[in-house]
Order: sequence, then structure tokens, then C-alpha cells
Amino acid sequence: MAVYTPTPAPENMENRISKKQIAEIVNDAYEHCKRIKEGNNAGYIPFLAKENSELFGISLCFVDGEMINIGDHEHIFGMESISKVATALLVLKEYGCETVLKMIGADATGMPYNSIMAILLEKDHPSTPLVNAGAIAAVSMVRPTGNKGQKWKSICDNVNALCGSRTEFIEELYHSEALCNFNNRSIAWLLKSYNRIYDDPELSLDLYTKQCSLGVTCQQLSTFAATIANGGVNPTSNTRIFESHLSPKITSMMASVGLYEHSGDWLFSSGIPAKTGVGGGIMGVLPGLFGIAAFAPPLDEAGNSVKAQAAIKFIMKKVGFNIFDNCSIRIDE
Repeated sequence: MAVYTPTPAPENMENRISKKQIAEIVNDAYEHCKRIKEGNNAGYIPFLAKENSELFGISLCFVDGEMINIGDHEHIFGMESISKVATALLVLKEYGCETVLKMIGADATGMPYNSIMAILLEKDHPSTPLVNAGAIAAVSMVRPTGNKGQKWKSICDNVNALCGSRTEFIEELYHSEALCNFNNRSIAWLLKSYNRIYDDPELSLDLYTKQCSLGVTCQQLSTFAATIANGGVNPTSNTRIFESHLSPKITSMMASVGLYEHSGDWLFSSGIPAKTGVGGGIMGVLPGLFGIAAFAPPLDEAGNSVKAQAAIKFIMKKVGFNIFDNCSIRIDE
């Protein structure tokens, strides 16, 4: 049987770029994209609807912990669906990849993040921890079952460890979401009818709503992303948060469904796996190199920040990196 051996990239195909050059590109991206006016805040959640639509920040964290920040990178905003990545990692650690694949799945739905129809078409399967149905199921799996206080502590401790610092629970955002989460309540009870939720549905829904209401900054999100890029070791705390074999698993989930029904277009045009939230944040992972985050509240029709998408695409194009490139990449000091 023939064995395939990849051909190493020739020396002249090696991409070399300095951190100073990358910092200049990040600055250019900020200046280029800050004038973008398209998109609207998430109007169905009162707290997010009133967020200042002019806010805009970018943060990039290298796997050695060095950071590049510009704009409103210290502004605290709702983590929203980016929290799904953290809880997915938590249950992957607690249960293992095969069990999570069996109990939830890893398939993109090709539908909106809050789709009920996707559950029906998948014949009772939540599909992936990175859409609402799978995320609620993932929260229900967090140990210990039935202990709301301890489960919430585990969720928060995990997020804080990934971000390298303590996140802030935004009480007003939580209440704002809890008043209008009718669709998610339907999802939770539909999963219950299929035996695809693994704790009390109302408890799981409430904890899911709370995790979406954690407040983060661009700096914290870029650190989170860099932890994934660094094989599970937080580059700012130098602490191992999860085992290295989980990095490609969670990155593949982000690649397939991170921007929901626009995920394919995003990956095609940006070349970096990413995850968004309706709070206006996006975090991207370039394995072995860096994590990046951008924040701006106005969203497109799929719930992804217009300005943050544009900024990350600008940076990825200018630095010339792409997760699918068949060449080596080196960042010089």
C-alpha cells in the first residue's frame, strides 16, 4: 500500500512577518474599518439594543502572551454565544470527545443559531455545542447534575481560566435575556421530549442564559482564543487549561459553525476559524500562532458583527496567513 508523505514547503514559500508589522496591520484595520456604518444592534434583547453602536476594539494575543490592542479593547460586553465554546471545552474535558459526539454531535446545521427546525430535521439530535440547542444540552451535561450553584461555579471558573482573568456577570443583561428567551425555552423542552437534555430543562436553560450574560473584553477573548491556539495552555497565565488534543476538536467546531449559516463564506474569505456572539464580539483561532478578537455591536442578518468581521478579514488578508495554506509560517520578534 502506498503511503502519502506530504512534500515540505520550499524555503521561498515560508511566510515571515514581524510582530511590529502585525501591529501596524492591526492599526490599519482599525482605521480602515471604524468608519463602517452597516448593521444593527441586537434589537430583540433590550440591553444589547441600547449598547453604543460606535464602540469598536481589536485585540490580538500571540501564543507567547504578547498582545496588540487598539480601540475599545477594554470595554466589557456580553459574551453571548462565544460562551458556547467555553462550555463545549468543559464537557469535552469532563466526558471525552466520543461521548460528546454521541450525546450532542459536531455537525453544522446550515440554519440560524436558534433554529427549532434543525432539531426536527436532525431527528432529535442537538447537532453541535455551538448552536443554541447543543449549547443548552452541553450546559445540562456540566457536572454535578442537579446542583445549580456548583455547575455555575464550574462554568465561571472555566471561562475565567480560559480568559486568563475574572469575567464580569452582567446582571442587567441576564434579566433582559431571561424576559425574552421564549424560543430557547421551546428548544429546551423539545430536547427533553427526545431525551437529549441531561439535567432539569429549566435549570439548564437558566444557566445557559447566565453564561451568555458574562461580560468580557477583547483582551480576554483574544487570550481565550490564544489558549486554544496554544494547545490548551493559557499564554498569559502559563497554565494548562485543557489537554492539547482538544484544540483541533474545538477549532474544527468553530470552523464549521462559528458564524452559523455564514460559516462557509467566512472561512472561504478569511481563512481563520472563529466564533461570534450577538453582543458584537468575534474571536478567531490561528493554531500555533495567535488568537484574535474584535468587538462592535452592529450585526448582520445572521447575528455576526459587521465591523468585527471586516477587521479580522482585513488583518488576515494583510498578514497572508490562512489555516489552509500549504506553507510554513514564522513570526519574528
